[in-house]
Amino acid sequence: MITSATNDKVKKIAAYIAKPRLRRKDKVFVVEGIRMAREVPFDLLISAYLSESFIRDMSDEDRAYVESLPCGYEAVSDQVFNKMSDTTTPQGILCLVRQKEYEESVITDAADPLILILEDIQDPGNMGTIFRTAEAAGVSGIYMTRGCVDLFSPKVVRSTMGAIFRQPYRYTDNIVETIASLREKGIVSYAAHLKADKSVYDTDLTGPVAFLIGNEGNGLKKESADAAGGYLIIPMKGQAESLNAAVSAAILSFEAMRQRGI
Repeated sequence: MITSATNDKVKKIAAYIAKPRLRRKDKVFVVEGIRMAREVPFDLLISAYLSESFIRDMSDEDRAYVESLPCGYEAVSDQVFNKMSDTTTPQGILCLVRQKEYEESVITDAADPLILILEDIQDPGNMGTIFRTAEAAGVSGIYMTRGCVDLFSPKVVRSTMGAIFRQPYRYTDNIVETIASLREKGIVSYAAHLKADKSVYDTDLTGPVAFLIGNEGNGLKKESADAAGGYLIIPMKGQAESLNAAVSAAILSFEAMRQRGI
């Protein structure tokens, strides 16, 4: 059992939780809690750590899961586990996981691709909700700018509710070039924009399509929005000026799903 907070493995886990740059360098991230741990594909699992109280109190179902882990697990004293964890009330299990990488063809070669392009989304809850919603709406893939919140931060990972392991994604260094590349593949891009004069409900979304969603405070950059095939708006009543980025992504994605008869 690991009983020292100066243990190298403990320090490494704590560093991965705290430092995005180190996560990017080593292409790993940390998952906490039994529910999220069960979502981790075994081929991405590197190591697992269980607190002494979790081991003592775990149910027969949890024990069966733990015993099935191909990497085994390390027992950790409760005091040390609390220092490893990112949560206020640790659940007693955390896993070190490899970041999954997707080829672009996984996204673009799907039947009638439905794609989200996210520009500088900053809120962890928004990012996690978008991933969770995208999976539910049948989105074939998500592109993200480097200015987006770190996908592998503990808060984002938790809010994806496991979708991070199933929803294809890629990073883009240039949205304009990405839109042009999608256009060459027959995929039409639309910018969600308050200046649009065309409603999403009056637009044919049954073919290959991508939606651009901008930063929570500033929206899309002009060059990004103008590179799209057109602007779309989600009609609103009342005095609200705009919708939450995750809500917008959900409405657009599910409208496309509705039109496709899914």
